[in-house]
Amino acid sequence: MLGKRIRHTKRYQEIINAFIRNGFSHVLFRIGLTERGAAKDTQSAANVNLQHVGRKLRNTLQELGPTFIKLGQIASSRHDALPEEIITELEKLQDHVQFFSFDKVQQIVEEELGDSINQLFQHVHEEPLATASIGQIHVGKLHNGEDVAIKVQRPDIEDRMETDLEIVQGLGRLLEERTSWARSYRILDIIEEFSDSLRNELSYISEGQNNERIAKQFTNNPTVYIPKIYWEFTSEKVLTMELIKGIKVTKCDELDMQGYDRKQIAKRLVDAMLQQIVDHGFFHGDPHAGNVYVLPGNTVAFLDFGMARRISEELNYHFASIIIHLQDGNTDAIIKTFSSMEIMHEETDIKRLKRDLDDLQLKYEETLANKNSLGKIILEIFTIAYHHKVAIPAEISILSKVILILEGVINRLDPDFSIMKAVEPYAKKLIRRRYHPKKLMGRSIKELMESADILTNLPKDMKEITSVIKKGKVRLDINVSQLESVMHRLDRISNRLSFSIILLSFSILMAGLIIGAAITGQTTMLWDLPIIEIGTVIAVLLFILMIYTIIKSGRM
Repeated sequence: MLGKRIRHTKRYQEIINAFIRNGFSHVLFRIGLTERGAAKDTQSAANVNLQHVGRKLRNTLQELGPTFIKLGQIASSRHDALPEEIITELEKLQDHVQFFSFDKVQQIVEEELGDSINQLFQHVHEEPLATASIGQIHVGKLHNGEDVAIKVQRPDIEDRMETDLEIVQGLGRLLEERTSWARSYRILDIIEEFSDSLRNELSYISEGQNNERIAKQFTNNPTVYIPKIYWEFTSEKVLTMELIKGIKVTKCDELDMQGYDRKQIAKRLVDAMLQQIVDHGFFHGDPHAGNVYVLPGNTVAFLDFGMARRISEELNYHFASIIIHLQDGNTDAIIKTFSSMEIMHEETDIKRLKRDLDDLQLKYEETLANKNSLGKIILEIFTIAYHHKVAIPAEISILSKVILILEGVINRLDPDFSIMKAVEPYAKKLIRRRYHPKKLMGRSIKELMESADILTNLPKDMKEITSVIKKGKVRLDINVSQLESVMHRLDRISNRLSFSIILLSFSILMAGLIIGAAITGQTTMLWDLPIIEIGTVIAVLLFILMIYTIIKSGRM
């Protein structure tokens, strides 16, 4: 415990000193981490533009090493939550880290895999093929002659990263307590989200599982290749995979010299990513040029699945809806989608939000007509949404970042390729799938069961509410300016609840008549009318009407 505190104190001071050296002492002073004198030579925050702040922040993170470099790289995906000028600088962060000695590599491999490196591998190159913040890669050969890439985690990186993340989270809490801008940008939430992502990257077993899960998506697709994982030579800190011998996707001159079809490669790459996202909801979270190679036959190969991401079908559908409405120029529908996602803040000014979205629509009207771009426009929509206190889910923000990265790669392969045009059929596919009768029936049954559960607990809940009111513990706070809207919504809710109760009662009555008729063996004719048949038709019509009403409201 004492050793941990000493390490924390020493590293804490290193972090503070790095921020002071790069001109952030005024921020540290405002949150009570430095004395006033430390800020005397720095410019006022009001006199420094955001691009300059971003540049200084990038330099600071680069100086502080692997943890902060990775946090900065992950932060660059949050266009919805950070200013664009700072995002631009964070995107320049590179893993400029020194390689560690082969002696350390050998030690880690032998400790993790439980045997000598010579027994495990026929040969391992001492010079690393590549280095990164978390680990480095060495080319090797198995005893059966297969070439492999061996990723080895940096020594003690997990302990150092955990120390850094604990300090950063503490700083985030201080920032939110003492500065309004940190609360506005939800700094602590962002830090915690990034910390979870970084911790996941430390597990090479998890990365291998991500690799195999995406490989299964393309079992019957020979145009996409995912390297094989050798599990007998893999652990939490060592990952052994098939060595991919291809051409980096952005080396266009080399692709041309070898006779590859760049247009076909572009289409296959986009289709592969959209298949991951739309059909499976699990996708490569960082498809930059270094993680995509081209193999013979214009085959696309993906590498490095440490940042694989999940997205639910619900969020997928909403994202597709935003794209469709964007192409149609329907900003009202985009706002309605935000509302359906329940991410609108109570203080959001709908009229101002619509005005800003309309301005963006006009700005990109020609671009949208030509279907030449998507990622940048989506990110600008999310930036506008954020400024209006619309909380875009992290999964959708990351998905937008993936599309932006993909556009950068595709533009080099085939400048005429339109990702927006390629996305359109996939978006429509998602929407058709959502409204398939089987899906509708499943959601309807689920909602009916939830409604029945609510009705069952209603007497108990009303009793508890009455008890609380009698004790005088209820505080009523109504915004009169929104009272009409609130009452309208309550009226709709009560009407639907009443309708559901009537339908349920009618269904029970019909069931009783059918059972009674079956038991007694008597007919159910009344005034020469077939009561059960008529009742069944009415019940079905009422059920269809209820389903139609729910779908039309956008609350499925």
